[in-house]
Amino acid sequence: MTLVTDLTSRKADTAAPLIDPLADRWSPRAFDPAAVIETETLRTILEAARWAPSANNSQPWRFIVARRGTAAFTKLHDAMAGFNQAWADSAAVLIANVAETVDAEGRERPWARYDLGQAVAHLTVQAQHEGLHTHQMGGFDAKAIHQAFGLDDALEVVSITTIGALGDVDRLPEVLREREVAPRQRKTLDEFVTVGE
Repeated sequence: MTLVTDLTSRKADTAAPLIDPLADRWSPRAFDPAAVIETETLRTILEAARWAPSANNSQPWRFIVARRGTAAFTKLHDAMAGFNQAWADSAAVLIANVAETVDAEGRERPWARYDLGQAVAHLTVQAQHEGLHTHQMGGFDAKAIHQAFGLDDALEVVSITTIGALGDVDRLPEVLREREVAPRQRKTLDEFVTVGE
């Protein structure tokens, strides 16, 4: 068995000091298929999402939380693109991240997707703090998830998050194994920050 931590450090080489959960966060695909996330730990991760900022404090996020081995997990897994199905079945939990894009009065919520992103970011950092790892993905059939869970038209499935413990890299297909251990790279601050004078 080869764990990615045996092969290379995944800690970000940052240009400024960051807190550990941010510097240590990365998106693995090799998850331990036997790992279980305790209920209280999962509640803590979701509590972090609960306290994310949102426009007018509307909190327009909804989460479909599915533990491995449940019918809900199978529904989410079946809706994924084959590329993601190849590895996501080993995650302990799948979460469909859903934005409520229209309020109860039928008014559009233009910041719903942004607010959901903030909530997912909070969830991700808390999971990392708890010693777990997450991987976000967009390769899925949103319509299939809508139908499988009977979602209202005001709800939009935006992404899926996998959560779990690191697993055996050797279980991944070769192309994914290569990605798992490739050096982490990011643009420099100068490439995306504009400072107005």
